[in-house]
Amino acid sequence: MSFKRIYDIYQHFEEEKIIFSYSGNISSNFLNAVIEILEGKAEEEGVSSKLKKKLMNVLVECVQNIYYHANHLSTTASKSLNALLMVVKEEDGITVQTGNYMLNDKVQDLKQRLDLINGLDSEELKELYRETLAYGETSEKGTAGLGIIDIARKTKQKLDYDFFKVNDQLSFFSLKILIN
Repeated sequence: MSFKRIYDIYQHFEEEKIIFSYSGNISSNFLNAVIEILEGKAEEEGVSSKLKKKLMNVLVECVQNIYYHANHLSTTASKSLNALLMVVKEEDGITVQTGNYMLNDKVQDLKQRLDLINGLDSEELKELYRETLAYGETSEKGTAGLGIIDIARKTKQKLDYDFFKVNDQLSFFSLKILIN
């Protein structure tokens, strides 16, 4: 990579107000390191303690979702656990943006779940959370799907997402969450 390209990337980060970016393998130790780094960054940026708490909650859920759901991918796929995590300072808050590979046969179920969550108001989200907690089936990963509901409840925002088909087996799932 040329030095000019490095400078261009730096300029892009500055212009877009990207305060944290990571691309690579998501491990169980990763979350603690990210939280520590972002707590310091939030202090530097003058983020309120209320916004910082929401940010940390959303980060935990996002990283856990990426980590747990990456296990659906074949261990032979070199990109199976690779993901993208970015935190961007916006005029009206902070966005957490994630991207990760997933199997194409899981896309429709996730899309339906996200659309359902986006269609609910705060009381309906609260009820869905309770029902899922009480009656939801635990997956083979040991999760009940509460994380994405919890993100929508805590941020009081619609979840912005998209899927990009990579090949016959994989898609890239992108999620953008505004926290304010």
